[in-house]
Amino acid sequence: MQITNISEAKASLSKLVEQVLNGQEVIIGKAGKPVAKLVPYTQDTISVNLSNFIDLLTDLSSPTSRVRQEPSSLSVVQIAGSKSLS
Repeated sequence: MQITNISEAKASLSKLVEQVLNGQEVIIGKAGKPVAKLVPYTQDTISVNLSNFIDLLTDLSSPTSRVRQEPSSLSVVQIAGSKSLS
């Protein structure tokens, strides 16, 4: 399993998306550990605004990376076809 670091993923996102379109899974890591996987889109996949995704990669690659949301602003979302959390 090849892991692409966050900085490289940010710089070459178009290339990584092409790899996914060609059937490959792309693993993105931080400090050598997997943290995300790019896979082909399906109806059961949550779509993400590309600008927000790039901002997330930027935040994760900073040395002082932290979650910037207050716990009270977090919510649980049920994905179509998934089991309920309750």
